[in-house]
Amino acid sequence: MSQFENVTVVKAVNSYFDGQVSSRTVKFADGTAKTLGYMLPGEYDFGTAAPELMEILSGKLIVTLPGELEKEFNGGESFSVIGDAKFLVKIIESTDYCCSYL
Repeated sequence: MSQFENVTVVKAVNSYFDGQVSSRTVKFADGTAKTLGYMLPGEYDFGTAAPELMEILSGKLIVTLPGELEKEFNGGESFSVIGDAKFLVKIIESTDYCCSYL
């Protein structure tokens, strides 16, 4: 899906790591939400409350999920993160992403 229909976009930015990672929240009529974001090169530790699906729209990153080895992801690929977990991302090339909260 390359676009979303009939959504509400929260104008305020979600900014992390001194502005190196930013996103905007997209709310859907059924109550679900996604974030559309951009990450600049660097290493970042993230935490989840709920399970997430991370779709990489463009860029290149290396992800270390709980209990797993590092794995590279590129534009067009995705990965899932369990809820209540921490994971490490190393952004190799600036990365555009969509995060779905499951």
